[in-house]
Amino acid sequence: MRPGTVHEVLERDDGYVQVWDAARWFAGPDEWSAAERWGCEHVIGRVLDVGCGAGRHAIPLAEAGHEVIGIDCSPGAVAVARDRGVRALRTAVEELAPDEGPFDSILLLGSNLGILVDEQQAARSLTRLASMAGAGARLIGSSLDPHITGYPEHRRYHSADHQRSNRRTRRLPGQTRMRVRYRRTVTEWFDYTFFSEAELERILKGTPWVLRAMEYDGPAYCVVLELR
Repeated sequence: MRPGTVHEVLERDDGYVQVWDAARWFAGPDEWSAAERWGCEHVIGRVLDVGCGAGRHAIPLAEAGHEVIGIDCSPGAVAVARDRGVRALRTAVEELAPDEGPFDSILLLGSNLGILVDEQQAARSLTRLASMAGAGARLIGSSLDPHITGYPEHRRYHSADHQRSNRRTRRLPGQTRMRVRYRRTVTEWFDYTFFSEAELERILKGTPWVLRAMEYDGPAYCVVLELR
């Protein structure tokens, strides 16, 4: 996709709006964050790319010799990924057929650790992903630390007052309510969570996964999780 031709609009529940160039979903490794490039260096064996989108991670990994299966809930994303040569399935983590596994590496890149949302959802999703993992498997995911930012509108949203409100409603400090627009198309409101390192380690407790390595690039980071 040529940069500057298609844009998506991200709307947060406090009224904050941000416009993104959709070309980022087709970016090659040279345009990824240094943290995500580091994460992909830890990929081994057979790969499950969760939230594969247009295949921006799946394609380079396949070219490097990995067998990659991508999954995404978006029929449009799956269609584009397939057109680009990715073996992509329209399905959610919880609905993925057991016989598709086992996998040696499971990806939650593109800040897709955010789909873990909270402790309850994380427990369900991470347990399900562990059931699809082979011996010695790794989960490689990325996110942003919501407390590391130079933008005042983000600092306010993730301020102490907002965090106290989140805790009163059993929401995590970095839990964000948002929706995405493109022209006249708009998604439903959904929750997406950005975790600090301490918050991520907390939600991993009681799950089959443990944090083994972490790499920062400003507020962005990538982690390598291993089965306990």
